[in-house]
Amino acid sequence: MEIKTAVGALAALAQDTRLAAYRALVQAGPGGLAAGRIADLLAVPPATLSFHLKELDRAGLITARQDGRYVLYSANFDQMNALLGFLTENCCRGPDAAAHPDCPGTAALPTACCPPPVEAQA
Repeated sequence: MEIKTAVGALAALAQDTRLAAYRALVQAGPGGLAAGRIADLLAVPPATLSFHLKELDRAGLITARQDGRYVLYSANFDQMNALLGFLTENCCRGPDAAAHPDCPGTAALPTACCPPPVEAQA
């Protein structure tokens, strides 16, 4: 993932309504949710929600598809995983990685990043 793409995605998520909408779509899974259902869940007016969904769409974090009279929105899981990968790609790869006893080291993509070394936690 390019840094500009990551910045755009993070900027889109850096707003409470958009983050809540995105989390609802992630929870809904690939089937997604209708815009009206998202508006009900978040207790926001449809026009406000439309603005926020456009921002998430512009960042590539969601997709929209027509289903009869409704527009269903879904999280773009590929983009979400790419962003998470971008954020963690250098996890435990620095010169002090050996100081972390639980560090996965050179794993392609660690499932969780390393905690700070024990002496640094004190």
